[in-house]
Amino acid sequence: MKKIKLGTSSLEVPVVAVGCMRINSLDKNEAERFVQSSLELGANFFDHADIYGGGTCEEIFAEAVHMSPSVRENLILQSKCGIRPGIAFDFSKEHILNSVDGILKRLNTEYLDVLLLHRPDALVEPEEVAEAFDQLESSGKVRHFGVSNQKPMQIELLKKYVKQPLVANQLQLSITNANMISNGINVNMEVHSSIDRDGSILDYCRLHDITIQPWSPFQYGFFEGVFLGNEKFPELNKKIDEIAAKYSVSNTTIAIAWLLRHPAKMQPVTGTMNTERLADCVKAGEVVLTREEWYEIYMAAGNILP
Repeated sequence: MKKIKLGTSSLEVPVVAVGCMRINSLDKNEAERFVQSSLELGANFFDHADIYGGGTCEEIFAEAVHMSPSVRENLILQSKCGIRPGIAFDFSKEHILNSVDGILKRLNTEYLDVLLLHRPDALVEPEEVAEAFDQLESSGKVRHFGVSNQKPMQIELLKKYVKQPLVANQLQLSITNANMISNGINVNMEVHSSIDRDGSILDYCRLHDITIQPWSPFQYGFFEGVFLGNEKFPELNKKIDEIAAKYSVSNTTIAIAWLLRHPAKMQPVTGTMNTERLADCVKAGEVVLTREEWYEIYMAAGNILP
């Protein structure tokens, strides 16, 4: 498995992360086969969140991987906190610390490699976040920190108080959800795709060596469905299938390869619980699309160049 550095850290991570949001859809044997297959593929970076399955996803994963000290040393575990069902968002010191304790208990581990703050909390007090991060780092419970779904000024506000580097930002990005790319292409144009909805987060993360982790890399809209094989996207699928045939890989591989071709050195987070599809995602690390192919796919998705 091809690897990249996660942000400014010394942590070498697989170029594809395994998202575990849907692992609670598998029974015990299926979950075990999926996790073990992931490890056999070299996909040992697992992405969690305390709200996935109400916490059950982390428990199921720990059982499926047969967590032990010897197993743990071969895993890279990331989880997220900050979303509170029934309350909304909470980046308070108390909630962050309690959340991490719960995550560690469910994952049956003494530490997280990476903790991300889930969706932005409008009531965030960055001084409290800093205190929480300091306590988690000094106690050895969390080794690296990052954010999810945040734009530049929100990150800058955190950085004013937080001394730990923010190594990752998990953002929705796919061939069909690519505004953070499109608004950079359509600068100074009076077209819909020129609207900057995220404060130039793509360029910001590149400038500050923050690894972007695209989530829902196969989805269009906000969980409206996948674009691969979808009759709503005939031109896109035709082009992806054509390029997939050229490289003798699946359309899944090409969809991930499109993200990996971007020089930002992203780490897509998969969501599949199908071992064959995961293998296709991993294979994307071996495919380097040409500049022409990348733009052909981009335009086939309905994007227009200025």
